[in-house]
Amino acid sequence: MSDAITGRRRVPRPENDPNLTYAPGTPARAELKARLATMASETVDIPIVIGGKEIRNSDAQPVVMPHKHGHVLGQFHQATPAQVRQAVDAAMAARKEWSGWSFEDRAAVFLRAAELLTTTWRSTIVAATMLGQSKTAYQAEIDAASELVDFWRFNVAFAQELISEQPDSTHAVWNQMEYRPLEGFVYAISPFNFTAIGGNLAGAPALMGNTVVWKPAGTAMLSAYYVMKLLEAAGLPPGVINFVPGNPVEISDVLLDHPDLAGIHFTGSTAVFNGMWQRVGQNMGKYRGYPRLVGETGGKDFIVVHPSADPQEVAVAAVRGAFEFQGQKCSAASRMYVPRSRWNDIRDRMVAMMKDIKMGDVRDFRNFMGAVIDKKSFTKVSGYIDDAKKNAKVIQGGGCNGDEGYFIEPTLVESADPSYRLLCEEVFGPVLSVFVYDDAKWSEMLQIVDRTSPYALTGAVFAYDRAAVIEASSALKNAAGNFYINDKPTGAVVGQQPFGGARASGTNDKAGSKMNLARWVSMRTIKETFAPATDYKYPFMLEE
Repeated sequence: MSDAITGRRRVPRPENDPNLTYAPGTPARAELKARLATMASETVDIPIVIGGKEIRNSDAQPVVMPHKHGHVLGQFHQATPAQVRQAVDAAMAARKEWSGWSFEDRAAVFLRAAELLTTTWRSTIVAATMLGQSKTAYQAEIDAASELVDFWRFNVAFAQELISEQPDSTHAVWNQMEYRPLEGFVYAISPFNFTAIGGNLAGAPALMGNTVVWKPAGTAMLSAYYVMKLLEAAGLPPGVINFVPGNPVEISDVLLDHPDLAGIHFTGSTAVFNGMWQRVGQNMGKYRGYPRLVGETGGKDFIVVHPSADPQEVAVAAVRGAFEFQGQKCSAASRMYVPRSRWNDIRDRMVAMMKDIKMGDVRDFRNFMGAVIDKKSFTKVSGYIDDAKKNAKVIQGGGCNGDEGYFIEPTLVESADPSYRLLCEEVFGPVLSVFVYDDAKWSEMLQIVDRTSPYALTGAVFAYDRAAVIEASSALKNAAGNFYINDKPTGAVVGQQPFGGARASGTNDKAGSKMNLARWVSMRTIKETFAPATDYKYPFMLEE
């Protein structure tokens, strides 16, 4: 044992990872192209990982390219209920050692993972995200590489800030605050649309000393598996994060009924999170404590345009905000409100851009869009477009073809009814619905924007009239957890725009912030008295 005495070690100052451009002629482009070719020729057998051991069952599901769904990239094995319980046992066993590690030693694992991702692992994680989730090179880069790196580095810095917050003391009393991991395991459930979310949902609780059972989305299994392998390569001990693919209902049936459930870290649909919350409420008598519920759920994200806005800036923001990654971002622009005086100009500019957009296999870097994630999504989104053709006006796009890949054209819909379903319901595809309002009804329009949707995730206002910006910011205060002024409602950056919404969009615990990390610790106050009292009597009891 070392007899050295050291002070609190300061972690490296985090900086946002610079996005690679993959421009023609760059080494990064050549490396990514080569990795895409290699990975597309492989068939990866993705196991369950429990306590560091790989497990394979007879029940395996295929992993395919959404843009070429006949191409099988691999298969993933599905955990049985018994194996899910084994994952809990492994997490609880690993907790004993992991929670005893110093914060600095836990942090070092994630800092090393971040460094590996920026260097030797970058092309692998980006390529897996492109092929398995049909993201273009740029969309995969900003997600699977830069955002995940930022989560791991900034979380370490935020965690150090958090644990450095200590109460006041006196010469006679030393007060301390201890930030303990939760007593139990954390259940992490990640979606298909962002590789970085999976790495953060499992990683943030683990950084704070918790152990995790992680269920990744079946439609993002390839990239999730490589994230798990990367964490192992960075030195994450066995059992700290247990990788459990499988049937979500069967897995949740086991974990939500388990007495050691200490928290849920979730990104997905509002309906699923509501069901989990209800199940936890019904089970309160079973748990050792009150589980922490942290969720980021649905959205119906808006762009509201003032007559003073610049039409070109609005058009670019709408096209990028609505159609990048096929509109499958929880922050994607899904509804837009435009003044009549600006609509024709904005519409024509958007239509010109939309006609120019190329869609197809993401390995062709000329494509701006890939395919929606799977047949279920394709059927849902195409159904909304069919409804728009009957009950609204399709301005541009509307084509759907699922023969080779699940392709849906970027689609612009105009409705004369602000309560039309495509302006109210979450579509989660490349469809932007527009309502055109009379210029004089700006204030009234803001009230409609606020009350139209149950969600409150992201939203944007475009205006150069500062009074209009102020009014919109006030009227829409509760309509979006991330509010953008003269910018698209997507693209939150860790350390710059902590992400999350309220209402039916989640608990707004802000991924990529100190607030989120505080949810994964249970604080213990410690008071040490240097000169304890020796007489039970107080001064007021003395006779005059």
